[in-house]
Amino acid sequence: MSTPAPGPSASPVIYEERLWPAPWIWLVAAGAAGASVVTFAPINLTTGFIAATVVAVVLVTLLVLSTPRIVVTSSHLTVGRATIERQFLGEATAYMGEDATAQRGPQLNATAYLCIRGWISPVVRVAITDPADPTPYWMTSTRRPDQLVAALAS
Repeated sequence: MSTPAPGPSASPVIYEERLWPAPWIWLVAAGAAGASVVTFAPINLTTGFIAATVVAVVLVTLLVLSTPRIVVTSSHLTVGRATIERQFLGEATAYMGEDATAQRGPQLNATAYLCIRGWISPVVRVAITDPADPTPYWMTSTRRPDQLVAALAS
């Protein structure tokens, strides 16, 4: 069963990863900010630069705030906003390439908890063993699937 995120006195971190956006997403955000200069330049060049700055700050803030974390401690697993005690975790399995695509697509269970980012191909699937929890497994994108699986096995 999911529990609130562990407090500051939680056990030490075994594994931690942030699922940062890919470089091309940052370029799109920069392009959107740059486009606002072109949009407002006919009105006033100063207004265009102010608009570009505002758009850049808003987009960067949204990208940073929407970046989930994966944290494994000796007592909990946190993926995004969800936290579960490790005693309720079963086997963790890493998938890459076509296997990862199949896990995210045709083999996906609709009741699974997902923290998927389209710009990160590998995924790790963690079985949930809590009989009171209807979620069969958690699946998360990760850039380091083997390290995450090893951390969950420790």
